[in-house]
Amino acid sequence: MIARIIVFIFGSIVGSFLNVCIYRMPKSESVVWPRSHCPKCRKRIPGYDNIPFVSFILLGGRCRFCKEKISWRYPLVELLTAFLMVALFNRFGLSYNFFLFMVMLWGLIIATFVDIPHRIIPDEVSVGGMIIGFIMVSITGFTFGPLNFSFIPMLRSFLGIILGGGIIYLTGAIFDLVYFKLFKRPAIGGETESMGGGDVKLLAMIGSFMGWKMALLTFFLAPFLGIVFGIVTLVTKKDHTIPYGPFLSAAALLSLFWGNRIIQLILPVR
Repeated sequence: MIARIIVFIFGSIVGSFLNVCIYRMPKSESVVWPRSHCPKCRKRIPGYDNIPFVSFILLGGRCRFCKEKISWRYPLVELLTAFLMVALFNRFGLSYNFFLFMVMLWGLIIATFVDIPHRIIPDEVSVGGMIIGFIMVSITGFTFGPLNFSFIPMLRSFLGIILGGGIIYLTGAIFDLVYFKLFKRPAIGGETESMGGGDVKLLAMIGSFMGWKMALLTFFLAPFLGIVFGIVTLVTKKDHTIPYGPFLSAAALLSLFWGNRIIQLILPVR
């Protein structure tokens, strides 16, 4: 119980930093300097006003100085990170896999909350995460000491990158070819790519951590999560585009926690 509380507190602190990344990365600003400040009045936020989700409640959701409203995204990200960190701890314990997928989780949270308003996924998250995932998974090849290295984890991660990014890229390219070229459908708002490059790199990043099987499962699960949102957006806003990163991220977490069970339901072993 104590360990879970510690993980929860640590997760909420990390969530506070992820909020900084979510706000600054789309602006190409440093996530390290300057220190946290109010976006409106630019005054530095003191430490006692920067306690994850607690300060938000005590301040009534407003800046202490200019009384500007603080977005609900801040406590939401902090709580979501904390709860998901505890879920990872329950699943893997204090093991290497806990730290491996912890890094992936952080990347997915940033990608999700940047993609929703900005329709982009920062390369620092997708490409950087892809490299980190490949290195961290490859390290597990040292199972019997530094002189005994297995290339299997490295190969699994590499195939996850290639198949994860490749299948979503090919799917988008084939759809664009058929829909826009063969059927000569007009592009809406100049949009001709059904899958953005950020989505391709994000699934490649997911594959680097989870391997090709779970990357493919993520690819097939994501549309089921996104279809309802897509229909609602099309009907209410007449917009055929949706941020796909959040659904890839959610599908990746489903694959991480229940992937093997889902595969057994789909392809039962006799």
